[in-house]
Amino acid sequence: MEEKHLNLKESIRNNTRQYTMIGALAAIWIIFTFLTNNLFIDPRNLSNLFLQTVTIAIVASGMTLIMVTGNIDLSVGSVAGFAGAVAAVLQVRYGWNAASAVAASLATGLAIGAWHGFWVAYSKVPAFIVTLASMMAFRGAILGVTGGATLSPLSESLKMIGTNYVAPFPSAVFAVLCVAAYVGFAVRKRARRVKYGFAVSKPGWAVLKIASLSAALGGIFLIMIMNEGIPYAVLLLFAVVLIFSFISQNTVFGRRLYAIGGNADAARLSGIGIEKNLMRLFMLFGLLVATAGIVMTARLNAATTSAGSNMELDAIAACVIGGTSLMGGEGTIIGAIIGALIMSSLDNGMSLMNIDITYQYIIKGLILLLAVWVDIATRKK
Repeated sequence: MEEKHLNLKESIRNNTRQYTMIGALAAIWIIFTFLTNNLFIDPRNLSNLFLQTVTIAIVASGMTLIMVTGNIDLSVGSVAGFAGAVAAVLQVRYGWNAASAVAASLATGLAIGAWHGFWVAYSKVPAFIVTLASMMAFRGAILGVTGGATLSPLSESLKMIGTNYVAPFPSAVFAVLCVAAYVGFAVRKRARRVKYGFAVSKPGWAVLKIASLSAALGGIFLIMIMNEGIPYAVLLLFAVVLIFSFISQNTVFGRRLYAIGGNADAARLSGIGIEKNLMRLFMLFGLLVATAGIVMTARLNAATTSAGSNMELDAIAACVIGGTSLMGGEGTIIGAIIGALIMSSLDNGMSLMNIDITYQYIIKGLILLLAVWVDIATRKK
């Protein structure tokens, strides 16, 4: 079948959001590089930046699907802190091994997700209220299970989830395989679009795009390899992104979530069980938040009473900056990851500049407001 080509202007217009996010991230890195006398782009700092991004990025991956359905979850910080505290208490006070403590923490997240799903899906209580209640309740539960004290240290087998690295050579092999897989996927996707008669970018522009993104992906891996290798937590994030990207784009369940967020009445009339799908979504998200809590606790090597504070705000900001609409029906996992990287870059760069925490919160708040305004203005157009 003959290829139908988009001109350059159409290609850019179809991917405006993606290019804007990538451009914003590049601009932030360039600005902080100059303001910190190149300290920001030091391989050790960037490797730590990627590690700092993991927890928010994991939560943002699930939050994207929550927001796609037109809901929101304000409890993730408290739930993540509570799930991490459960693992720490079982290990520090009761001597459980790492596998059992992690399993109990994940089961806790799953149960909390089911609790939220019941109230939102079947009792028709707005998700905002349900999760706001949980945000307060589980912040108190953290104090209850920890006794108001910091619990540490954790065993090496649990701590390694958040602090250990894959050796440089295996990391390099993994990086090459990932870049090759991306190129193969991109080429296959273009071939399928041509096969079914969809318009595609011109070959030269497509090659440039694939080469640029491959170089960016390879550069990220190279930075980590130049430090100590790829952190285990980053590998976990890769797995989460792949799984949730597949769920959102290639499964009936994922397509139904977008349909519910786009128009719930039309989705119900077309035979989609809204209650059942929302219940599954909140249970899946509870499992994901517990995973983030385990990574956070392992990285800190302790469970603290303030763990997870403001995590929900960073996750929501990452999703919105990444193109997820607060009105539902629109959002991508990759966009949320870029949004999380933008938020972490701001935190990291401002900390390197020793900017007072007061102004850090103000700047991040204004950026979130700007992102929401851009989303609303874009939808009006």
